[in-house]
Amino acid sequence: MILIAGLTASGKSQLALDIARSMNAGKGGAQEAVIINADSMQVYDGLRVLTARPPAADLAQAPHYLYGFVDAACRFSAGAWLKAVEKLLQQPEMQGKICIFVGGTGLYFHALLGGLAEIPPISAAVRQKGQNLLAEKGVAGLYAALQSSDSTMAARLSPQDSQRIMRAWEVWEETGKSLGHWQSETNPPLIQAEKARKLVLLPPQAAIYAQINARVDKMVEQGAPAEVEVLRARRLDPQLPLMKAAGVREFYAYLDGETDLPAAIDKTKQATRHYAKRQRTWFSRRLSLDWQVFVSAAAAGRAIF
Repeated sequence: MILIAGLTASGKSQLALDIARSMNAGKGGAQEAVIINADSMQVYDGLRVLTARPPAADLAQAPHYLYGFVDAACRFSAGAWLKAVEKLLQQPEMQGKICIFVGGTGLYFHALLGGLAEIPPISAAVRQKGQNLLAEKGVAGLYAALQSSDSTMAARLSPQDSQRIMRAWEVWEETGKSLGHWQSETNPPLIQAEKARKLVLLPPQAAIYAQINARVDKMVEQGAPAEVEVLRARRLDPQLPLMKAAGVREFYAYLDGETDLPAAIDKTKQATRHYAKRQRTWFSRRLSLDWQVFVSAAAAGRAIF
């Protein structure tokens, strides 16, 4: 079992593919190593280019799982991902495989190695009530409502983090108990940490910013604005997870005539850099000390091969 976490644009997916190809080489066509997605944006079937989902050429070189299998109109949680992983690993064809988990969503790795709480599902009525509250009073009003009902959880969240505030408010409204209460009742982990090799790619700031800028330029060349236009035609709820992907809001502004393409590209780069900064903070604070830290995918590759 190999786990590859790291910053966006750090080369995680290519590293995973290189490892899989190396392990599968000379096996007479047998595919012993498989790649499993651990990125919360790449589970969705929209925005293949903008979310940097592996292209068809990569998919043909090694088995890939849990990519692009969730509709953009859905909310897919870490718990849902963990259940999907559990179901996948139980399949007969997965027995004896070397699984390479790769992605930038720290919570997925946390859930995989530490287990996750079984939080009751949120009803449509409560979800709609929350959306109405957000529409009427904004994020500040939603945060104030959470402070009134669950001040402990509210204190743990940024007042601007609408997605997590909404989640905490919904759980309290649905169950009458704090999200923190449910999180304290954690199921056993799916994977034993000591049985996995754990790598995290944390390039220096200058390097990752350059890689982000180059990747966004390449995404534009590959049709990212057109992808966003297709998504825009669906008129989805802007609070859906995929709608929060870096580049969606920025290219919406371009498509709506509010800005020009160069400005949208620059703002997408900026949004992605901010995301990388948040990832670095999360990985630096939350990953256990037994994760090997590498400054580049090349350095990680040399250590493995």
